[in-house]
Amino acid sequence: MLLKYNYDVFKNNSTNNSKTTILVRLIVGAVFLSEGIQKFLFPATRGAGRFEKIGMPAPEFLGSFVGTFEILCGVCVLLGLLTRLASIPLIIIMLVAIVTTKADVLVNEGFWEMLHGSRTDWAMLLGSIFLLIKGSGYWSLDKQLMNNGK
Repeated sequence: MLLKYNYDVFKNNSTNNSKTTILVRLIVGAVFLSEGIQKFLFPATRGAGRFEKIGMPAPEFLGSFVGTFEILCGVCVLLGLLTRLASIPLIIIMLVAIVTTKADVLVNEGFWEMLHGSRTDWAMLLGSIFLLIKGSGYWSLDKQLMNNGK
């Protein structure tokens, strides 16, 4: 039953009528859009250089790949277009970011320093999960497309 519900939500691109969801969309979308753009503007510190520093394979490719997804999904979230679908890569990006950058902090500097350094990561992860569950809300292209389809 739950699996069928989740499939129907994606198939129909449905969303709820919440007018406050736009606040979460604006926060999540703006941060991901900004971070994606910065991966191209400052590749040595935000893009390929950062991926190389944390030991990721193919840092040049990954910097551009992740930056592109952050830009595209960030714009989709801001517009409320395919928001549930766009939130999936963002959740994956945040999970990888937490594991690859914060595990070392946890081991070397402790729990509280890890929590402090990862507060934005957790906010973006939880905001993206919220959008996956709830959809884009009342003021969104998803809502407009859903209403025009009826």
